[in-house]
Order: sequence, then C-alpha cells, then structure tokens
Amino acid sequence: MSDIGIRIEGRAGRITLRRPKALNALTYDMLRAIEAALEDWRHNGAVSLVIIDAEGDKAFCAGGDIADLYATGKAGDFAYGQKFWRDEYRLNAKLAEYPKPIVSFMQGFTMGGGVGIGCHARHRVVNAQSVVAMPECGIGLVPDVGGSLLLARAPGFIGTYLGTTANRLSGADIIYTGFADYLIDVGHWQALKADLIATGDPAGLHKASAPDRESPAKLLQMRPRIDRHFSQSTLTEILASLHTPAPEDAAFAQETLAALVRNAPLSVAYTIKMLHRLRAPGASLHDALDLEYRFTHRAMQYGDFLEGIRAAIIDKDRSPRWQHDLDAVPAEDINRMMAPLGDNALNWENMP
Repeated sequence: MSDIGIRIEGRAGRITLRRPKALNALTYDMLRAIEAALEDWRHNGAVSLVIIDAEGDKAFCAGGDIADLYATGKAGDFAYGQKFWRDEYRLNAKLAEYPKPIVSFMQGFTMGGGVGIGCHARHRVVNAQSVVAMPECGIGLVPDVGGSLLLARAPGFIGTYLGTTANRLSGADIIYTGFADYLIDVGHWQALKADLIATGDPAGLHKASAPDRESPAKLLQMRPRIDRHFSQSTLTEILASLHTPAPEDAAFAQETLAALVRNAPLSVAYTIKMLHRLRAPGASLHDALDLEYRFTHRAMQYGDFLEGIRAAIIDKDRSPRWQHDLDAVPAEDINRMMAPLGDNALNWENMP
C-alpha cells in the first residue's frame, strides 16, 4: 500500500496519509506528492476544494519521519536535512496560500510536521480526543513548519509557554489557541466528507461544529499565570520570574520549570526570541518560515538536534546531553542561529 492516497472524488481533491502504524509520519516523498497534487489541482475546474485526512485512529500525523535526517546528519551530510526542511516549508506556505478551500480532519495526534500539513488549511476540523503539540524543543529543534506563527498569534503569551514547554493541546484548547476552527464529533466526519465531495462547498462544517461546553478551554483559566511569567522577552527573564513566583503561582511555576528543563536550552531561548519577533504587526507566514529555517538549516551542525534524536529515538535513554545549561545560553549562540542565511535563505520567488 502506498504511504499516501491522492485522487479526485466528486468535487474534491483527496489527500490521505496512509502510514497509520508509523502514526502517519511524513516522508520526503510524501511531501513532494502532496505538493505535486496541489499544483495539478490548482487550475483543474473539476476540483472545488481539497480534503486532507489520514488513516487510523491514533494520529493524523505525528510529525516528520526523522530516521533519514538522523542517519545523514550523523554521517556529516547536512544537505539532505536542509533540503527536506526547505521543501517542507515551501509546501506549508502553499497550503496556507492555496486559492481553493482546503479542509483538514485531524484525529488523534497532530504534532510537528503534522501541524504544517493540517493547521494551515482554511478549514481545520478536530474532535474532543484530538491532541496538538509542537514538541520540537525536546529534540533540539524549534517550533517550525509555520507553527511559530500560530504560536505567536495565540492569546496572550500562551504560544511562548506551549512552544518552550512542548505541552499538549486537546479539545477546546485547540480551538482557543487558533490551531483549528471546528470541534466536531468524529461520528459526523464521514457524512461531512461525503457532503464536501458531493457539493464542493465547506459551508456545512460550521453547522456541524459545536463548542465543548463540558470541557471548556483550560488555558483560558491558566492565561493570567502564563502571561505573568511568559510576557518576559528572554529566557533569563522568564526563568527569574518562575523562580520567584507569587504564592498562588507556586505550583504552576514548579511544573513549568520541570517541563522547561527537559528541553534543549538553545532551542528554548531561540523560540522565545523568534516568537517575540513574530508578534510584531504585519509578521507573515513567510517571516515565520524564514526564522525557522535559519535555525533548522544549522540545527545539525551547531544545534542539539542530533543529540536530541539520539536520546529520544535511537538510544531512548531520555537523557540528552545538551550543549548549554538552561540558565546559561550565551546571546552570541542564539544570534549565530538567527543570523540571515544569505544565499542559503528561503527564496520565495525562485524556489523550485
């Protein structure tokens, strides 16, 4: 069976991820196939909209398939990873800017690269059991695939909290933070897809969506605490705030520090600075992808990506040896990762 199903049904272009045993992790070939389909359907009058979904109950897409990235990086070949991320980011931008409606159905886990495929669609559907996360700091990367812009646009400073702690969103919190639009019981999904295929009109999604009154957004209640600590502009300032919390914030601060200390310090510090930049008025998806690529382009050579993958996926010892301490990330190291890439930068005018 192919890793991805691409076809036209009725008025809809269909893209279905078909690696359920691998939690529908994205390979490079899958990314290229999605992009080719979008280009084929761009001017095809028979296609009124695009549906992106996935097989299996556990995950829409739990991220990118990083086995090849690790193997090539350990061999000293950084070019493959740079090509993978460059082409993936180009696809993320095309999904966000596509002239026809795209509808994504995200069951189970949507993480990392899955956010780039599902959360830039014009109409994004989840259910009460869906889980969304940007866990990249835990493997020595930064929130990418355009997810940094979604984090920057989340209410208050919730995005900085989520991006640096890698905490997961579920149900109503996914809607509250702006990672999806519709919370719809999974039992209605097949009928909705059938309607989309028959009509080519996504209007029925709004009628089917219902707020989760039994489980309101938890982050709405947490936001005052999050904003008090994560409104600081640097990692040093955030840590200082968390180390000296008000009595009512003590438990939150302790839990948050425990989450932060698990992640790569350079990645955490870069994420805070990147999201601070992306909160500027007029910041675009291209700006976000550019800042993300500055880091990922250098992540194998100068960052902690290879060590993060070793600890989490290869040896599975969960004991990464990061190159910095959380409270001692030199500004020059952050600036080196954020420096413009010159001829290696994403070139939106001439990217193949």
